[in-house]
Amino acid sequence: MQKAGKKKPLRKPQHQNRPGSEQSMVPTPESQPQFIGSGKMNDKKVLITGGDSGIGKAVALLFASEGADVAISYLNEDKDAEEVKTSIEGYGRKCLLLKGDISREKMCETIVTKTIKAFGRIDVLINNAGIHYEQESLLDISTEQLLKTFQTNIFSFFWITKNALRYMDAGSSIINTTSVTAYRGSGGLIDYASTKGAIVSFTRSLAANLSDKGIRVNAVAPGPIWTPLIVSSFKPKKVAEFGSEVPMKRSGEPNEVAGSYLFLASDAASYMTGQVLHPNGGEIVNG
Repeated sequence: MQKAGKKKPLRKPQHQNRPGSEQSMVPTPESQPQFIGSGKMNDKKVLITGGDSGIGKAVALLFASEGADVAISYLNEDKDAEEVKTSIEGYGRKCLLLKGDISREKMCETIVTKTIKAFGRIDVLINNAGIHYEQESLLDISTEQLLKTFQTNIFSFFWITKNALRYMDAGSSIINTTSVTAYRGSGGLIDYASTKGAIVSFTRSLAANLSDKGIRVNAVAPGPIWTPLIVSSFKPKKVAEFGSEVPMKRSGEPNEVAGSYLFLASDAASYMTGQVLHPNGGEIVNG
């Protein structure tokens, strides 16, 4: 029997240049909804950062299948974004593509302004986009990398949410993507794990701040999920073994995580705020 925590190859070694492409991954991540929509998000207006691939893509498709119009921000992956748009429109819903770098405050303002111009309001805001760079030592993390990681992973959450709040009414929902690394740390992703810890505190603090306004704020902390971020961040051998160390002995698929966001955004979670869900393959984090 394989010992807990031991890694083994799950797929062929592979690597891509940033930001990575789902179409070139082997196997291709599973993003399509796992079940038939039942109208849980009928006519909701949703803004998702990093919605062109990975978890953001799976969430965008699931919400569209449940009746939502979706705006997705992305860096520069035009082909991936257009494919998501086509899929969303296939559900009879509207999709707005918002290209640009959310590590810049002005871009964060712009994507909210364009979303409001197109949809009129924001019912669900999903701060999801993130980056990481593996480094063996703290000494290898440059100030440039540190700032880029924090600007993308947590500053953008502040900037986008700050601009979106004026268009969000009671009953709206904010969902932030944190990570299992916020709870157990990561020796090779020190700056990334630090931003994810900040997201947990941001979520809890904002939930307390907005409770009187009737806006719920929660988070999702995925474990190892098979996305382009993985093949563009790690060395081929690590990519091949990615996810094998968790109790379920595999990485999760994006569409296995998307349901957590749908639950938190729906009326089924009406008594939940300041909480974090943990789709992580069985790792116990007590958080």
